[in-house]
Amino acid sequence: MSPRRAVVTGIGVIAPGGIGTKAFWQLLTEGSTATRAISHFDASEYRSRIAAECDFDAAASGLAPDEIHRMDRCSQFAVVAAREALDDSGIETGDVAPHRIGVSVGSAVGSTITLEQQYVQVSGGGSQWVVNTDDPYPHLYRALVPSALGAEVAWAAGAQGPVRVVSTGCTSGLDSVAQGAQFIEDGSADLVVAGATDAPISPITVACFDAIKATSPNNDDPKRASRPFDRDRDGFVLGEGAAVLILEEAEAARRRDARIYCEVAGYAQRSNAFHMTGLRPDGVELAEAVRVALSRAQLAPEAIDYINAHGSGTRQNDRHETAAFKASLGEHAYRVPVSSIKSMVGHSLGAIGALELAACALAIEMDTVPPTANLHHPDPELGLDYVPLTAREHETNAVLSVGSGFGGFQTAMVLTAPGSAVSDD
Repeated sequence: MSPRRAVVTGIGVIAPGGIGTKAFWQLLTEGSTATRAISHFDASEYRSRIAAECDFDAAASGLAPDEIHRMDRCSQFAVVAAREALDDSGIETGDVAPHRIGVSVGSAVGSTITLEQQYVQVSGGGSQWVVNTDDPYPHLYRALVPSALGAEVAWAAGAQGPVRVVSTGCTSGLDSVAQGAQFIEDGSADLVVAGATDAPISPITVACFDAIKATSPNNDDPKRASRPFDRDRDGFVLGEGAAVLILEEAEAARRRDARIYCEVAGYAQRSNAFHMTGLRPDGVELAEAVRVALSRAQLAPEAIDYINAHGSGTRQNDRHETAAFKASLGEHAYRVPVSSIKSMVGHSLGAIGALELAACALAIEMDTVPPTANLHHPDPELGLDYVPLTAREHETNAVLSVGSGFGGFQTAMVLTAPGSAVSDD
């Protein structure tokens, strides 16, 4: 019996710079940046006052008034992206038994905006220890529990199969898609709505990153503030958004003549068991995740045509993952194109891994590598091909995407072109 394999047949995106997959890809290939001064709230007293915001209108995106009222911004992103992905896949969910449809959705900080806003409202602006229970938000419980996010996406997809919510910090997007692929591979589902969402641009989130000085203070030049791999980088730029991929069992997708973007060929997760926010400079645990992902994909390092880097724009991350690429790919690390889309859409925490996978799937389909924007002065300490400023036409049959999250989480995933013959033989 042939092993079950997961393929991507639909993509839905909510991203800074444009709503929908087409606008997202256009932004990336143009090398444009969507970072700007924060407009969601008055950030004038904060150290970092910039972010990559989504120009998102819930009603214009098709959400009904009751959906808008009950759902946090991150859930709204996820549901709209899921609907786009299902439409893009061309599948009729009514043709799939509901108990064979699964959901795997990730988020790092969940319904932060609703929780913060509602607490301020019922506590007199935070001045009261005992809150006013006479005026509670009727859906506050939904904002508290992360499982509500999975429930909303499941309702949107009519999914009665396995539902998971994954929260592993900034690797949540990669890990949620890996979990979805596992549902396909082990026979738990035939169709999985997989992806991640975060809407973290709020006072509490900005304050948290200000406290550890992780975000860029380049408030006077927001469009150039996110500078992965550049010698002048000074921290990441917060973002928001969502991406959802439709995963199907490969043979079933081919039988219905589906458009297949790529196959989820291999993945692996590791932890550094080292520090909450610090990284080992040798990247040993990420290198191990890359090796295992390649082994599961049955690919040699030389088969990788493009690396979608974590590329957050912090010195320790750039050094860490560059060391991991050199350790896991050997000499090929110096030949393969590498880039970071965070230079254009910011770092949307748990959502970014799914957005990066959407970019990887499109890179495979279009044989185009997105650039690293704002990379004018590559750090000579690093020494790889970070594809500066301009997108590059490049045959792309196998892509490695990696993520690194606070807490020491490290994830690597390999996507391959449908029917790709590359292997380690």
